[in-house]
Amino acid sequence: MALTDPNLGLAYGWTLGESGWHTGMDANLKRLGAIVGLSVKDRDLTAPPASPADGDRYIIPAGATGAWSGKADQIALWIDGAWEYHAPKVGWLAYIEDEAVLSVCKATGWSIGAAI
Repeated sequence: MALTDPNLGLAYGWTLGESGWHTGMDANLKRLGAIVGLSVKDRDLTAPPASPADGDRYIIPAGATGAWSGKADQIALWIDGAWEYHAPKVGWLAYIEDEAVLSVCKATGWSIGAAI
């Protein structure tokens, strides 16, 4: 039976031939693609964009609506025609593209950001 890594939430520890390797590894690779080298388009859109491109990522603000409702501070990834959500851990860094700043996730939410 697979175990779960406490930092990125990745599954590991399958025994040879164990069921779940395929779906578990697919989920791992999607998660890594979503959060490693994190760069997001925006963090103040309250509604999901109408026509996102595959791979677009956003930090969801408080008060978001539609598919993003109730997901504040999470990272929204558009992949395979649907939104996928990732709850950040304290210390994660994200480049905010429309602001040209680097922001860090703190216990109180995402920082204002430092220009780079």
